[in-house]
Amino acid sequence: MKALHKWDIDFETATQIQKELAPKLIIEDRIGPVRRVAGVDVSYALDSNDYVAGAVVLDADTLEVLEKASFAGTTTLPYLPGFLSFREIPGLLKVLSQLSAPPDLIVCDGQGIAHPRRMGVASHLGLWVQIPTIGCAKSPLIYSPNPGPERGDRAAIKNRGELVGYTLRTRKNVKPVYVSPGHLVSLETACEWVLKLAPKWRLPETTRQADHMVGELMRQNKQAKKLSEPNAEIDSVSETESA
Repeated sequence: MKALHKWDIDFETATQIQKELAPKLIIEDRIGPVRRVAGVDVSYALDSNDYVAGAVVLDADTLEVLEKASFAGTTTLPYLPGFLSFREIPGLLKVLSQLSAPPDLIVCDGQGIAHPRRMGVASHLGLWVQIPTIGCAKSPLIYSPNPGPERGDRAAIKNRGELVGYTLRTRKNVKPVYVSPGHLVSLETACEWVLKLAPKWRLPETTRQADHMVGELMRQNKQAKKLSEPNAEIDSVSETESA
């Protein structure tokens, strides 16, 4: 893996990096047989800059969980729409490096090229690891029209007149997801894989599994920190007795 840039930067530098990296994206299928598909996600603490990053690898045919990896860290970059990848990718690189073998495909809980500068977390991560990536976000970053009500219905997402993704309905009459290729995957293939990975629920199973894992680990980490504080157990007892 070749480092693309430093992470300790300001938003002006981050914008320039996005503009320089975007032309390097390959939005066509350079994807071989997919046997191991990974979902990656990051959960943040509400009261600090702590986070937990995670990767869950599934069997692409059965959706059985094959492997998990996680990393707990702290970010110094504040949240700003359009720059999520600079907060998340350092942790995601660490969890991907823990896997026994690289996945054949990565699905990110975020945007691919459906981004003002075509550099959502899926695209940015794909360039770092040179693995096919798909962005499947819960909410849009740019204008995204609603599709029809049936599973598989989709509506084009355009940025400056260019098709960059689809609003995709994965369950009938359920809120859609926002799908765009990250790197080394075409628009059509991105939608096909999201539907394949979401046979029952709104979100692809990769995202559901990764989201559940990092959320649970974050709760455990917060509880562990609480118990490690001086008199934490005594304070807890006192509050119970006075209730």
